[in-house]
Amino acid sequence: MGALREQMERQMVLRRMSVRTRQSYSAAVAQLAKHYRRRPDQLTEAEIQSYLLYLVEERKLAFSSCNVALHALRFFYQETLQRPQIQLALPKARAPQKLPEILSREEIERLFAAAGHLKQRVLLMTTYAAGLRVSEVCALKVSDLDSERMTIRVEQGKGAKDRYTLLSARLLRELRRYWQVQRPPVWLFPAARCVDRALSTKSAQEMFYAARERAQIAKRGGIHALRHAFATHLLEAGTDVHTIQRLMGHTSIHTTMRYFHLARQKLAGTSSPLEWLSRPQA
Repeated sequence: MGALREQMERQMVLRRMSVRTRQSYSAAVAQLAKHYRRRPDQLTEAEIQSYLLYLVEERKLAFSSCNVALHALRFFYQETLQRPQIQLALPKARAPQKLPEILSREEIERLFAAAGHLKQRVLLMTTYAAGLRVSEVCALKVSDLDSERMTIRVEQGKGAKDRYTLLSARLLRELRRYWQVQRPPVWLFPAARCVDRALSTKSAQEMFYAARERAQIAKRGGIHALRHAFATHLLEAGTDVHTIQRLMGHTSIHTTMRYFHLARQKLAGTSSPLEWLSRPQA
C-alpha cells in the first residue's frame, strides 16, 4: 500500500497532525491490511467493522488502543479514499476511568539517583521538572532553553501548539554540567549513535524503566508518570489550576482538573462532614 500510505501521510501533514499520531494511524491501517492479507482499499465496510470487533473481543485490546484504530480507519476511508458512506463504530462501552499511580517526591529522588548515567538522569529530571510529554522532551533543542527568562520552549507539542514551561534553577545546573560533558550540537538529547537525530521516545521509555527497576519502585506506569507527578506536586504546593493548565499545554481546564483527584494534601486536608456535626450530649 505504498501509494496509499503516501497519500494518507500527505493529508495528515496538511492537517498538522503530530508525528506520533501519523505513525499510529499508518500502523493501524497497515495492521488491517495484514489481518486480511489484502489491500485496505479492497475491503468492504462489513470486513472493516468485523476487524474492529476482532480487536475488542478476540485480541482484547484496551479501549484506548481500539479507539485509536477506529479514528485511524475513519480517517483513511473517509478522508484519504473519499468514502464518507463508510461509517465505523466500536461497541458501546465506557472507557475505564483509571487514575494513575503518582510517584512521591521521595520516589522521584530515588529514580534520579538510580539513573545509569548523566544523560539518563538529566533527561528524567527535565521531563519531571518541566512536566513534558515523552515526545516533547525528546524533541527539545539546546536553543529551546532560556536561562535569562528561566523558561523552556516546547515547540509544536500536542495539538501542534507551542508553549513555555518552567526551567528550574536546579535543572539548569544539571543541564550545564551535562552540556559540558556531552556538548550536544542541536538536539538536547541526541540519539546514541547519531547526534544529528533526536533520541527516540522508545529509548527514553527504556531509560525510565531501567531507572525505575534499579530504584525498586513498584508503582506502574511509564515515563508519563513524571508528567503526572509534576502536575500533582504543583497542585499540592498550592499552584493554581490555570497556571498548571498553561504549563501542561492542556486545551481544556477539565483535563487539568483531574489532578485534584490525585493531590494527596488536598485530600488529607479535607475534613469529613462527620466532624462538622454537633457531638451528642452524654
